[in-house]
Amino acid sequence: QVDVAAMVQLFGYVDVTDSGFIVAVLSIAFNPLFWNVVARWEHKTRVFSQVFGSPRAACYCLGTVILVLNCVRSHCFTEAMKSQPKLEGWDCHWTYYSGLAISAVGTLFVISSFLALGFTGTFLGDYFGILMEEKVTSFPFSVLDNPMYWGSTAIYLGWSLMHASPAGLLLTAVVAISYTIAVLYEG
Repeated sequence: QVDVAAMVQLFGYVDVTDSGFIVAVLSIAFNPLFWNVVARWEHKTRVFSQVFGSPRAACYCLGTVILVLNCVRSHCFTEAMKSQPKLEGWDCHWTYYSGLAISAVGTLFVISSFLALGFTGTFLGDYFGILMEEKVTSFPFSVLDNPMYWGSTAIYLGWSLMHASPAGLLLTAVVAISYTIAVLYEG
């Protein structure tokens, strides 16, 4: 038997019909779908490598598009949180600093993943035929599978706590579900 009282209370603070919330959910779900579809299409057809004149140029272009889409997603996430009510009991120093710490850990995982993989390793270079010499097993990969995905999720969780936002927590769950599906698809 699962106690759903906490979820019922959380949903009482979230208007899932709010247009900003819907846009945030769509942008969260779109990003990993987009980059996986584009990368697989490139792997099968090499169309982007041909259009951009090289696999490296195509990968850098895709990486730039992914970064822009991630900025749009973060903006939509933040705007959706701002448009929804705060959970007053969480609007305190303890929750704020807990969220800050969780965001810091997430940022550590994201940045250290990027540094370990490099730009083309981070942004699907393997689908463009740009392969790394060997599998990366150093930190953060030594402590966590898919540290960039889970670090990003932690950043959103921390951001939600810092804003005492039930909507942010629900959107963070959407981020986690989207990344879980992406991991299954990529695996």
